[in-house]
Amino acid sequence: MIASRLAGFGTTIFTEMSALAEKTGAINLGQGFPDEDGPAAVIEAAQAAMRDGRNQYAPLPGVPTLRHAIAEHQQRFYGIELDPASQVQVTMGATEAIAAAILALAEPGDDVLAFDPSYDSYSAATKMTGANFVPIPLNPPDFTFDELKATPKARILLVNSPHNPTGRVFTREELQRIADFVIANDLIAITDEVYEHLVFDGLEHIPLSTLPGMAERTLTISSLGKTFSVTGWKVGWATGPAPLVAAVRTAKQFLTFAGATPFQHAGAAALRLPTHFYTDFAAELQAKRDHLCDAFSQFTVARPQGTYFANVDVGTDATEFARELPHKAGVVAIPTAVFSTDKERLKPYLRFAFCKRLPVIDEAARRLHSLES
Repeated sequence: MIASRLAGFGTTIFTEMSALAEKTGAINLGQGFPDEDGPAAVIEAAQAAMRDGRNQYAPLPGVPTLRHAIAEHQQRFYGIELDPASQVQVTMGATEAIAAAILALAEPGDDVLAFDPSYDSYSAATKMTGANFVPIPLNPPDFTFDELKATPKARILLVNSPHNPTGRVFTREELQRIADFVIANDLIAITDEVYEHLVFDGLEHIPLSTLPGMAERTLTISSLGKTFSVTGWKVGWATGPAPLVAAVRTAKQFLTFAGATPFQHAGAAALRLPTHFYTDFAAELQAKRDHLCDAFSQFTVARPQGTYFANVDVGTDATEFARELPHKAGVVAIPTAVFSTDKERLKPYLRFAFCKRLPVIDEAARRLHSLES
């Protein structure tokens, strides 16, 4: 009975693999959420907001203290100036921001371009709009892209850096190529930057909107969940030129209108944490990445530059390998191909999440190392 535009978006392998993890008692490195809470001060800020009566509808744009904190964050880390009233929109997580942006900015029949593989909500939101999802391949093992080509109906380019599921962080040179392409083809860029602070090895996250000519045509999306280990709070935002933010606001009011009021107040406290919190957390994740990636000796690992995820070339059909892995090694992972429109191209790759407690990562690494030996 499902509408044709949503055909194919039924039960996914995430559901299958999570059930398999529960059945076998395997360590679940498939889903990208931490297994411990965020900073105590942030948790306490949420509890204080609830005790103080911050439990009713938030304003449509988001609570003022969070909007101001988001603007301060963009200025503090990237030198971006924003009007909290007209250039910041709070959403129910980045996923709603992405859906509202595509609903608001794409016409039926338009082409929405995105790097492939990609977070699965991109194609779903595009199809719900009646637009066409057009992939731009990222080529393994380094997950770089070739020439960018516009289609006649191209309207939007979705850019995700740091990139899920590959772990790539686009360089300034790559971002300049993207910016030149967007400007030359008069596109709107929607950037998903939820992993903006989870960058490793001394690399730098560069918002696309900071490149020349891009501020007026870029809608930037991020959230609290990944940076502060509160993925269940579902507090995200969209920032950028007032007309693009107003378009998101128009769509968002008919989705959830508003929500997560106490968590929005706590989000302001989170974003104002000292800079060392951000660098320390990235360093902790980098150590977890290394513990997991170093466990693979027989297989080739695409060691990520950012995010929660490492991709491993298992040299065979990764989907079948993933189904056997919980029984053979007691570990669950997700085939990277499920994020792609060209599943054959990524057939041998498995995605492992390393955003878990270090003892869990080390135990998973021990089991995986034992599998190879």
